[in-house]
Amino acid sequence: MDKVKKTNLELKKEKVLEIAKKIAKAKTIVFANYHGLSASQITELREKIKEAGGELIVAKNTLIKRALAHSDYRLPTTAVDSSQSTVDGLAGPTATLLAYEDEIAPIKKAAETATILGVPKFKFGFFGKDFLDLDAVENLAKILPKEVLQVKMVGSLYSPLSGIVGVLSANIRNLISVLSQKAKVGQSV
Repeated sequence: MDKVKKTNLELKKEKVLEIAKKIAKAKTIVFANYHGLSASQITELREKIKEAGGELIVAKNTLIKRALAHSDYRLPTTAVDSSQSTVDGLAGPTATLLAYEDEIAPIKKAAETATILGVPKFKFGFFGKDFLDLDAVENLAKILPKEVLQVKMVGSLYSPLSGIVGVLSANIRNLISVLSQKAKVGQSV
């Protein structure tokens, strides 16, 4: 019974590869500060996000950074002082929200929770390969659900078409009316 025990380093490398695969599958990635959420609240948020077609990962920032290094995503840096030293965006307790199916629905679920509890607080994210700052992530969370947008699109396409049909049928109705009047005049003479 010779069991091979994996070292801590090997386990971390496996975790990095696992996270990198999930990041590669994601359509949208958002990073948020989850400080202030209890374990049960995080579990509840995970379930809501999973129902919306996403996943919430809470892992060490170093592992997330290394997983991102395996991808095309680059972490933002911001100037801290006039000497232009930088600090990366993954500082402090950071949860990674991955949207697999609908690009926006999981983010909306996190935003709903943030409205109620005050956390999580978005930091930044990626939509496709495009970087999103805090304002862009918050605006993304405000977009209407996909189904509502689809209904509005169909309605906006239907409205002009029904107007065109009305205009075209009016000419035909007018022609039929004129011919009908002409036929009545012709019968009465």
